[in-house]
Amino acid sequence: MPHLSASSFSRSGLIVNVLERTVRGGTLYVAEGKIAAIDYDDNHYDTYLLPGYVDAHVHVESSMLVPSEFARMAVVHGTVGTVSDPHEIANVLGVRGVRYMLENGRTVNFKFTFGAPSCVPATTFETAGAVVTAADIRELFEQDGLKYLSEMMNFPGVLFRDEAVMEKIRIAHELKRPVDGHAPGLRGEDAAKYISAGISTDHECFTLEEALDKVRHGMKILIREGSAAKNYEALHSLISSHTAQTMFCSDDKHPNDLAVSHLDEVVRRSVQKGHDVMNVLQCASVNPVLHYGLDVGLMRTHDAADFIEVNNLQEFRTLRTFINGECVADGGKSCIERVVAPLVNNFSCSPKKAEDFRIAANTAENTVTVRVIEALDGQLITNEIHETLQASNGALESDAGRDILKMTVVNRYNDAPPAVCFIKNFGLKRGAIASCVGHDSHNIIAVGTSDEALQAAVNAIIKAEGGIAAVDGEGANASVDVLPLPVAGIMTNEDGYAVGEAYSRIDAKAKALGTSLHAPFMTLSFMALLVIPDLKLSDKGLFSGQKFAFTPLVV
Repeated sequence: MPHLSASSFSRSGLIVNVLERTVRGGTLYVAEGKIAAIDYDDNHYDTYLLPGYVDAHVHVESSMLVPSEFARMAVVHGTVGTVSDPHEIANVLGVRGVRYMLENGRTVNFKFTFGAPSCVPATTFETAGAVVTAADIRELFEQDGLKYLSEMMNFPGVLFRDEAVMEKIRIAHELKRPVDGHAPGLRGEDAAKYISAGISTDHECFTLEEALDKVRHGMKILIREGSAAKNYEALHSLISSHTAQTMFCSDDKHPNDLAVSHLDEVVRRSVQKGHDVMNVLQCASVNPVLHYGLDVGLMRTHDAADFIEVNNLQEFRTLRTFINGECVADGGKSCIERVVAPLVNNFSCSPKKAEDFRIAANTAENTVTVRVIEALDGQLITNEIHETLQASNGALESDAGRDILKMTVVNRYNDAPPAVCFIKNFGLKRGAIASCVGHDSHNIIAVGTSDEALQAAVNAIIKAEGGIAAVDGEGANASVDVLPLPVAGIMTNEDGYAVGEAYSRIDAKAKALGTSLHAPFMTLSFMALLVIPDLKLSDKGLFSGQKFAFTPLVV
């Protein structure tokens, strides 16, 4: 037994050595934040000690919380680190936004690993608040120590070997940084060509066949189970069939969901499905640490003392979480103190009028066939469908009875006419919902049953300079609920648990308006994400992800 100072301690339990695939009784001796020694005794203990979980791909901003608040909530569920892509705030504030995340993340004891955003803006077909260049990426690697190139969403640019795109990848390879992928639906030769550019991961697979195709070409697959996109059921067989090539991620996690669970739920679910516990824990901890070269301990002597204590290897209820030898969560409560983060923003647009959302029929015919976005619950992909609408007073209106509603994207950075189209499967019977969390440029996005309801919801976001809103009714009698997001228009520096409760209330209001979507605001946020096929809407117009070009509303 090593000599333990006042700042040192020991912890006994059934030690789960994932690297050696053993479970034995023993004691961890911790000194100066590291594991000084491990003594095995083969005794029986009531609890288990195992490596903490690492979310292999997450946008912290999508929790609507600053990093310090995200950390406070995540540690309760056994998460000790994240591989975080800060491209959401980068689309609003550029490099300054990335550094905001770095600085705030350093204020708490949590293993944030941020990447350099590769696609800001995501495309040239939308208005963003900033641009991140190849020179910026080099600076973030060399001066700020960022460890990887974040998801390369511009897969057409990779396939066609666009010079600007390839320069970013070249810099990452020169500096020995891994490159994350984003290639929804790519198969066969296209997948092989994308991967051959030196892109090592993908979190966008929504079928097992797609994932296996990419694995065959040497790619690692991140099984995503977030608040909106849920691909676990389609992909979980990879845990057993391709353990070394598989990791877990949430991608996007809303605060009310984070209050309940994180990767612990995926671990628990995987074991319940019959996957070997060591394979599951390898995906949840070991693989991301080794792939990204993270400064996260794996319970080896001299590693950082990053580990968790759970009740058993079936329920995986987190009793305690330790990071750098400090207990950061105990008995379901966070031990991380709140940090009041400063406010930063980039928001400049004027209130809108109801007539701004009018869609002229532009035809003498009584009916018009239009392209409609078909949203899919639990998926980021959408379909293009065609529906016929009745023209009324020279305009096309929402048809709530057929669940064909108006959707708008409003430029938040400059005054400009809103882009408007139609969407199906939101299911609102009245009112509107809106959000300034609109991937990836974070313009205002809203769905509503009338132009007046859209106006009320959009203007509520403009007044708050960022947030989410639900509107019941129209005009002066409308009931408007807003969750303000004053940090870049997409996050808040308030207490994460209070934010989670506020979000649950506004989510419940949205569902009371008629939507049956599991996460309507999260689904809404992705309806402007042009790099995910098929039909989406930017502030500049209706966009086909298949053609990677604008497409007219009228068929």
